[in-house]
Amino acid sequence: MLLVVGRIGRAHGVRGDLFVEPFTDSPDERFAPGQTLMMSNDQSLTVATSKWHSGRLVVHFVGIDDRTAAEALKGSELTMDVDPQALPEDPDEYYDHQLVGLTVVLTNGDVVGVVSEMVHLPSQDLVIVKRDSLPEAMIPFVNEMVPTIDVVAGTMTITPPPGLLNEAEAIVLRDDESQSSPDSDADESDTDGDTDA
Repeated sequence: MLLVVGRIGRAHGVRGDLFVEPFTDSPDERFAPGQTLMMSNDQSLTVATSKWHSGRLVVHFVGIDDRTAAEALKGSELTMDVDPQALPEDPDEYYDHQLVGLTVVLTNGDVVGVVSEMVHLPSQDLVIVKRDSLPEAMIPFVNEMVPTIDVVAGTMTITPPPGLLNEAEAIVLRDDESQSSPDSDADESDTDGDTDA
């Protein structure tokens, strides 16, 4: 099955090197020389070299030898064909296909919905939860909000903050000025010499 492993960023230099944002916890393995990756247009790319530069992954693909060719690939997602039975080495890591389809529940056992998609953004990953007769919910994929995943049982337990699943439960924060009483406002206006028309 195809696994999304990264997204191509901007060109680096003039010889076809590209910054790549990895969506994998094994970037050195996924982007090792000789690995073949696919783009959404079914074009395949073979890794010629990869290295880290100032904390960012720089990849050179076979046949992409100038800046113009490199810039044409910017924004493309990269996928790799992997064994669907293969699991990440770290027991706390998961592939998207392991999470899609899990039943999402609260800590009290209430069912929220089903994971329909995993979205990888530059800032964080999101769990998209399909709910019956309600809009989809987007849950940040962080330990604080997704403390427990049981692939065998088919469940993902979430602890969303108030308002994430139901806007009516959102906590409204007010500044001191908005909490001041009408009387205090009137006193201030009298002091300043303001009058109502």
